[in-house]
Amino acid sequence: MAVHESVLFIGAGYVGQNILDELLAAKYPVTTFVRRPEQAAIFESSGAQTVLGSLSDLELITAQVAQHEITINTASADDLPSVEAILAGVRQRVKAGLPSIYLHTSGAGAVHDDSMGAHNDGKIYRDDTPTDIEAIPSTNLHRNVDIAIVEAAHEFGDTAKIVIMLPALVYGYNPAHKRHTQIISLLVRFALKRGFAGYVGEGRNLWAAVHVKDLARAFMTVLEHTEKAPPGALVENPYFFAEGGTESSMKEVAEHLAQTLHDIGRIPGAKAQSWSESDYAEVLGPMTAPILGCNARCQAIRLRELGWKPTEKDMWTSWKEDSAS
Repeated sequence: MAVHESVLFIGAGYVGQNILDELLAAKYPVTTFVRRPEQAAIFESSGAQTVLGSLSDLELITAQVAQHEITINTASADDLPSVEAILAGVRQRVKAGLPSIYLHTSGAGAVHDDSMGAHNDGKIYRDDTPTDIEAIPSTNLHRNVDIAIVEAAHEFGDTAKIVIMLPALVYGYNPAHKRHTQIISLLVRFALKRGFAGYVGEGRNLWAAVHVKDLARAFMTVLEHTEKAPPGALVENPYFFAEGGTESSMKEVAEHLAQTLHDIGRIPGAKAQSWSESDYAEVLGPMTAPILGCNARCQAIRLRELGWKPTEKDMWTSWKEDSAS
C-alpha cells in the first residue's frame, strides 16, 4: 500500500466534507481546521486530526501549512488574507527545500459575464486554454485571489505545485453529512418565504453544474495527478474546471425548483417568475443580478483527459429524490 503525504485541510463544509471522505478512504493522513471544539470529535471519529482555528488565524494557518506536504483549501474563494497566509506557509517549505502542493478552490463564477439574464451565448471557457482564463478581468469574482495564487506559482516555479480548481454550480445531497449547497439553499429559502422561485431578467443565462460527490472525486483525480506530475508541469496552467456535462438556464433552475417544492407541498403553486429589484434584498442583495444573472460556462477538458467522468445523478433527479432531506 502506498504511503501518502500528510494533508492540511481548510474548509470541511458542504464540499469539503465530501473531499475529506475521499482522502480518509484513500488513507491520507489528514489534519483539518475546525472552528468550534464540538466539531473536533466528529472529525476525529472519522480518522482526521484537528486544529482549532478560523480563516482569521493567519499565523496559525501559515504554521500549519509549513508542517504539511499538501494543503487543500475549500473554505473561501474570496478571502485573500487567508490565501496569502497559506502561500506564506508554502514559501517556508520552499525555502527549506521541502515539497509542497496547494490545491485551491475557486469557482466557475470567475468566468461570469454581464448578461443579467438576457442572453445565453456567453463564452465557453476550457481549462486546456489557460490564456483565455488569464485574460479574465481582475474585477471578476474570485479573480483577485486566483491572480495572487498564479503569481506565487510563478515565483515558486518548479519548487512547489499549485492548482486552482474551478467547480461549476455545485449541487447534490450526501446523507452522511446532511448538507445542501449554499446557492440552491438560498433559492429555496426565498421560494419558501415568497411562494415562488425566481430568476434574474429573462433567466436565459446558462450555468454548468457538478454533483458534490463527483466534485470530491475530481479533487482526488487532480491531487493524484499533481503528486505524479514533474516539477514545473503545472506552472503555466494550474486551472481545472469541474462540471458534469450539462448546462441549465437559471429560468430552468427556478422552474424545476418551483415544481419540486410544489410537489412536496412546500409552496402553493409550481410558479417561477423574474425577480423584481425589490426582491434582490432577500437573495444576494446588490450582487443578485451580477451573479445569478450571469453566464458561467466552462468545460472540464483536463479532468476528463485524466480519466474522471461524472457518475452521480443529474441535478433534476437529485432535487426530486433528495428534496425531502
